[in-house]
Amino acid sequence: MPSPQPSAPSPTAPSEPSSVLRSPRLWLGTGAILAVVSTLFALLYVGGNVDPKGNLRDLPVALVNSDRGADSGGRHVNFGEQVVTGIQKSASANKSISWQVLSRAEADERLGQGKLYGALVVPEDFTASVSALAAPPSPAQAQAQNPAQGQTKPQGQAQGQPQAQPQGQGQAQPQPVRPKLTVLTNQSAGSFGSSMASQASQQAAHAASAQLGKELLARVSAQGAAAAQMPPAAKLMLADPAAVEVADGHPVGARSAMGLSAFYYALVLLVCGMLGANVINSQVDNALGYLHTDYGPIRRRTPVRHTSRVRTLAIGALMMAGLSVVMGSLVEATTVGLLDMDASHLGLLWLYSVATIAVVGISGLALLAAFGTPGMLISTIVFIAMAVPSSGATVPLEALPGFFRTLAEFEPLRQLTGGLRSILYYGAQGDAGLTRAWAAMGIALAVSVVFGFGVTRFYDRKGLHRIPQNAEAPAASLAPTAV
Repeated sequence: MPSPQPSAPSPTAPSEPSSVLRSPRLWLGTGAILAVVSTLFALLYVGGNVDPKGNLRDLPVALVNSDRGADSGGRHVNFGEQVVTGIQKSASANKSISWQVLSRAEADERLGQGKLYGALVVPEDFTASVSALAAPPSPAQAQAQNPAQGQTKPQGQAQGQPQAQPQGQGQAQPQPVRPKLTVLTNQSAGSFGSSMASQASQQAAHAASAQLGKELLARVSAQGAAAAQMPPAAKLMLADPAAVEVADGHPVGARSAMGLSAFYYALVLLVCGMLGANVINSQVDNALGYLHTDYGPIRRRTPVRHTSRVRTLAIGALMMAGLSVVMGSLVEATTVGLLDMDASHLGLLWLYSVATIAVVGISGLALLAAFGTPGMLISTIVFIAMAVPSSGATVPLEALPGFFRTLAEFEPLRQLTGGLRSILYYGAQGDAGLTRAWAAMGIALAVSVVFGFGVTRFYDRKGLHRIPQNAEAPAASLAPTAV
């Protein structure tokens, strides 16, 4: 009985490999995927950052009034309260800045937790210094400022003989000191957000100083003779009585990327976890014989070892947990040891790095196990495309559209960056973002495990094996044999 021969190729099958380029399905399917990816990345990356000033809402900035006030004209006045009240009234129609009236201690605490992008501080002696500018000059000061007036020679004084000076006259007289309004920045909360807060605070300070100057000039003009004795330079200073200086409210180290090292470190951990999941997934599949591996012109493929989808995912998850220790250690050693990045709490940083890579990697493996090849694209969208614009690291969340603020509530990079800021800048305070980061990692791990093992168990129970065990028999019968 003649042995069975392989069936002849179908007449409709392509005869040459190059004919695959004439397949509409190939072009349409691939083009649709790439069109969606390119459009999605453009919408997410550019759409979130294209108009930060137009999208700015409720950027938290502190208003600190430390002014003790002073007695003037028989009553107690406090120009610091006028400055604060004026800024609040002018901002009532503008929702870009959320001015928070705090004490200096409260402001310092929130700056040290990344909850404020800046602060505007009125000093303790503000009213006293401003009142000194508006006070009429003393006779000695008037004589020093107008030496040509009131100089008459006494009788009997010879021509050319110098005029005798009263005791103390002719000496340097103390001049009023121009008070300062201090604008505090906070690069640790984000360089861009700190810059926006600084600009808004400086504008508010100059506007408040100008408004106060109008009131002081009107008060001096009502004094009549005293106003006439005030020199033009003093009136010019009185029109804008407060100087504005900028200081660092919560300094960061010189090697902290101007407050962005936490974001870049978190991004490294995220990418390591995502790429680690892809590498482990392909290596496990190759070891089980489901995939072949090409090394240049050499192709390597091991015999298929039929394994359930649940067991395959478990193998990958265990490898991810073990190798995350290596990856996290290398990331910290490279950034802190080799690159000398400013960092503290190194033990906690190591634990955080390892846990982050493990959680992200296991989440990626769950997506690959549930969706197969498209899982890699889904991981890229979830962990990169949607995560980076909504992280609030470069552009603050308050300057992003509402859609991205919603994403920031659950996207991983936002939570990871907040935890790293706490470790690197804020002394590992739980309220500074570290507690939220640990909680987010725990929830993400639980959801990924339940989702990944739930879907793969469903596939196994339905008999949806990756390679049916009887699929190799027909293929083996068609294989050529030696004669």
